[in-house]
Amino acid sequence: MQQHMPARAIPFIDVVEQRRRLGKRIDDAVARVLTHCQFINGPEVARLEADLAAFSGAKHVVACASGTDALLMVLLAKNVGPGDAVICPTFTFCATGEVVALLGATPVFVDVDETTFNIDIASLKSGIAVAKKQGLKPKAIIPVDLFGQPADHDAIAAVAASEGMFVLDDAAQGFGATYKGRRLGTFGLATATSFFPAKPLGCYGDGGAIFTDDAELADTLRSVRVHGQGSDKYDNVRLGLTGRIDTVQAAILIEKLKIFPDEIAARDAAARRYNEGLGHVAIVPRVAPDCTSVWAQYTIRPPNGGRNALASTLKAQGIPTAIYYPRSLHQQTAYRNFPVAAAGLPVSEKLSTEVISLAMHAYLDESTQDRIIEAVRAALPN
Repeated sequence: MQQHMPARAIPFIDVVEQRRRLGKRIDDAVARVLTHCQFINGPEVARLEADLAAFSGAKHVVACASGTDALLMVLLAKNVGPGDAVICPTFTFCATGEVVALLGATPVFVDVDETTFNIDIASLKSGIAVAKKQGLKPKAIIPVDLFGQPADHDAIAAVAASEGMFVLDDAAQGFGATYKGRRLGTFGLATATSFFPAKPLGCYGDGGAIFTDDAELADTLRSVRVHGQGSDKYDNVRLGLTGRIDTVQAAILIEKLKIFPDEIAARDAAARRYNEGLGHVAIVPRVAPDCTSVWAQYTIRPPNGGRNALASTLKAQGIPTAIYYPRSLHQQTAYRNFPVAAAGLPVSEKLSTEVISLAMHAYLDESTQDRIIEAVRAALPN
């Protein structure tokens, strides 16, 4: 009797194939750091910042230890604290609201658009009104470029300007995407991103960066990054943290950034193939007009609450899935007592019960993707 070998397991994000592609370039980059031994603030850090500025169009880039630190450092630099309200979408990773609460300010959670998964402008306005009603000062908006797609930055900027608030763009998942022909990194007062290994542009550990056109803010951020130090490192002029990126990670990112445009194009091609293959069996992601996505995640919504059955069926075939996010922030234990928009957050609550993400990376070959598409189609009703 012939035995069938189990199908090869598919990686959800394939960092191994990228490592193969870069090969000796990464080895040489790390070896240079090991030779000069400047593991903190070595020359590669300034080089990375310059390369990121050239890529994004931002005037100033401050590399840092993580995407969370990138958000936190901007709020610290702007003296956000008790009595201040910061408006955040609830359908996102916890770091967006976490940094606000850590500083004693109040995150006010608002809903997202059902098509783009990004901050809903009507709910944003409602959240600001709720903050004022509770005696809080609306200080900032943190839109998220979720799953790689830019938020509606023009509409957000208009609301912020009318309310005297600043915008801190959370592009942890969206760096490399474009909004109306401009790359993320030049919208709002500042943009924060993450180089966590699973991100479209990731390092081999933790890392992040802040982008801004404001020279004074950039100077303040460099102080915040090293314990708030002034011109004398033993005269700390403000509260800060240890927010530096390691030189080794900077060296790795310099090499990865060189192939990033190729990888963005490959991700986009994979997303188009998914859309063509799955558009008639599930709600597939749609990119807003005048935008591009870097497809940090490829997220669908199966019909009739079929997410769990789909995940189970695919798992049995060695096909991975993930759920971002099974609970919106306002539904999580640490955040459930913070204010929310007046009409509630029904879209986010609905999405949290429906969304499921499929494998997505720049090295997803067509035969592997066909296997995923066929398995999803077989598992879902036509």
